[in-house]
Amino acid sequence: MTSSAAAIDRLNWADIAAQLDAEGYALLPGLLGADLAQGLAYQADTTKVAQPVSLASGDLGRGELFYFGASLPVPWMTWRTAFYRHLAVVANRWNEILDVGYRYPAKLNDFLQRNRQAGQVQPQSHLNRLGVEDYLALHHRDDGEHVFPLQVIALLSEPGEDFQGGEFVMTEQRPRMQSRPMVLPLKLGDGAIISTAERPFKGSRGYYRVNLKHAISRVRSGERIGVELSFHDAW
Repeated sequence: MTSSAAAIDRLNWADIAAQLDAEGYALLPGLLGADLAQGLAYQADTTKVAQPVSLASGDLGRGELFYFGASLPVPWMTWRTAFYRHLAVVANRWNEILDVGYRYPAKLNDFLQRNRQAGQVQPQSHLNRLGVEDYLALHHRDDGEHVFPLQVIALLSEPGEDFQGGEFVMTEQRPRMQSRPMVLPLKLGDGAIISTAERPFKGSRGYYRVNLKHAISRVRSGERIGVELSFHDAW
């Protein structure tokens, strides 16, 4: 994929929406080419947007996060804006299913303006870098009044070559049921759209909310670099 919004517009959005409804995530194989993904991974060492933040400092595991800050670098800003246009449709349909009156605006800038008005000014999008024995604990990013229910992730390193271990894991908790674990089989340049914290699930008696968290398992060797694009800011 190139750094154009048109490439994102050409994705099969009907199929993506169906995957999100059924599983709470949608895989995007080959979202980035290998060369592009590796070039973006280099930003983990060269970005001047923010200083690295230790996962241990927030009791979220071991490793480092590199927050992009309020102004995402190219091409992340372009992709984030393009993804939001399509995902806002899914988010609004989910709210309608769950009988939630809130509706997300069609444009990302308008949604971020609502964030600022509510005092949500802490950007959440970041690169993550995990070395040997590092991991990201189960968590979700739902801090704020205006939380977008979907986010985008991508893997910028090659499993089996750049690192061992480091699987991307999700858990889904349904009422009165045991948690359902899911492992996303990501390769270099693959991406996925995942639920931020909650999604609707259709049971035998209609729709209800299920809670989701995500994590990255312990890296056994090498170095794993990934990215998370969030569409809302935090308090």
